Amino acid sequence: MNSHVVLPLLGQVADAVSEAIERARPELAGSDPVVRRSEHADFQSNAALALAKRVGAKPRELATQVAEALDGGPIGAVELSGPGFLNLTVPDRAVWGQVSARLASSRLGVDSPEEGRRTVLDYSAPNIAKEMHVGHLRTTIIGDSLARVLGFLGAEVIRQNHLGDWGTQFGMLIQYLDEHPETAWHHDELSGGTSAVSALDELYKAARKEFDADPAFAERARARVVALQSGDPATLAKWKEIVAESERAFRDIYDRLGVLLTPEDSVGESFYNSLLGDTITELVDAGIAVESDGALVVFSEEVTGTEGNPVPLMVRKRDGGYGYDTTDLATIRYRIHDLKANRLLYVTDSRQALHFRLIFEAARRAGWLTDTVAAEHVPFGTVLGPDGRPFKTRAGGTVRLMDLLDDAVARARAVVAEKNPGLDPVELDRIAEQAGIGAVKYADLSTSRVKDYTFDLDRMVSFTGNTGVYLQYAHARIRSILRNAGDPESEIDPSIPLEPAERALALELDAYGTTLAEVGEALEPHRLCGYLYDLARDFTTFYEACPVLKAEEPVRGNRLALCGLTARTLKHGLGLLGIAAPERM
Repeated sequence: MNSHVVLPLLGQVADAVSEAIERARPELAGSDPVVRRSEHADFQSNAALALAKRVGAKPRELATQVAEALDGGPIGAVELSGPGFLNLTVPDRAVWGQVSARLASSRLGVDSPEEGRRTVLDYSAPNIAKEMHVGHLRTTIIGDSLARVLGFLGAEVIRQNHLGDWGTQFGMLIQYLDEHPETAWHHDELSGGTSAVSALDELYKAARKEFDADPAFAERARARVVALQSGDPATLAKWKEIVAESERAFRDIYDRLGVLLTPEDSVGESFYNSLLGDTITELVDAGIAVESDGALVVFSEEVTGTEGNPVPLMVRKRDGGYGYDTTDLATIRYRIHDLKANRLLYVTDSRQALHFRLIFEAARRAGWLTDTVAAEHVPFGTVLGPDGRPFKTRAGGTVRLMDLLDDAVARARAVVAEKNPGLDPVELDRIAEQAGIGAVKYADLSTSRVKDYTFDLDRMVSFTGNTGVYLQYAHARIRSILRNAGDPESEIDPSIPLEPAERALALELDAYGTTLAEVGEALEPHRLCGYLYDLARDFTTFYEACPVLKAEEPVRGNRLALCGLTARTLKHGLGLLGIAAPERM
């Protein structure tokens, strides 16, 4: 298999219409040919409606001139319809040619439009000594899918897991651990399935309680924060233990979710501690950061508050301490200067939109962000419970991510066992894990990321509807057909006429690269989910209308080729979503 790029028919047809517009009306050269898929033909061009006014013609008259200027190429038939639409049909031979070329390509014919773009992708970012909960689900899953898509499209993706591993709470926790040496919290001291990070979470709550109730402890905890920040060896050693135990727990979740993040991708807030001073000096020297009530702030030139005053970004507190704002500015500066990134993406909750707007503005004014370096906040909505409110446990607490995944796998196991009662228990466990985890990821990714979505396990693990399980099952079904045919290397005979259902499936397969380019551009994985769902439905229609295994050669060979390309495209697309594609279900 080679990796050559296959220009989609949509692109070929659009180019042909563009050239025809220029031939018919040279003054319209470079205009958008407005070519889309159509229900009335393979494609439709609406350009004449948009352009007619510019040349003082009626749309139908301009459409006629463009149709006359079309000289074959990928277009087999042209029909004028309505007020000036051009319905365009591609010859069967050209459609089969696309299927054949994509089958022969190791990349399914997909281009690499992101080639050479060094992209830093910031996602997941849990807090040390705290359990990962449902609030970490979307950033982790959306970020990971974007890392896969952009990487496949040629970008050099640098994953960054910005761990919350610094600040006052660590002084408090370390002091409490020192004063209560009998408390067990290392993973090898714990029993009954309690994780170290779960134990630390509880200990932090106890430390917080003591901090609020006992002024003497609060004083000792504050002194411990200073010791940590000034590099006291004993305090740092205990802090490193806490970080290591937390990372172990995060890794268990990342491994189970099948995300790409590794320990090497973890760069905590502590890493930037030594860079804060230089960052602030640069902002002060540039006249951007100014004194205000004893603190150092950057006043926005773009955003005003309720009184009409500019919104401030706090870069140094009155007591000389630093907060998230300073760390995030140091992070941008480091990623541009040291990592040499030309695209920065931050996958975080949409409630942080204002924060990033102010951070990016300050970075632009400081000269770090330029025309050649883009920074984007990639916001997402909230996971809701069945009551339409943010998802919580029955007791009103946050939902642990591991518990949520356990529930999804258990629910998937029941559904798969009911559909396939004869499955070997080991095989059932494996499929249930893939289906349950895939169901959670797909439900998240198939919703437009800026919208909230309701966490509904019964719907997620359903074999019908727009679910991950439906797509996994569609892939397994096609693999079963191909196994029954002996997994042949299909030769396509392009002279065979296309049935309508074959044509619809082939044109959907041809749109894969176009869809991926859109996902990379808009950073919206739900477009890929929608594409895969349409592809699986088109396959079902094709399989019901066009017998495959019982067909005579060479029709059988062509249909098996369509099956093979559909299975590969589904598996590849699910892979870019971070979802397994089982061979059997």
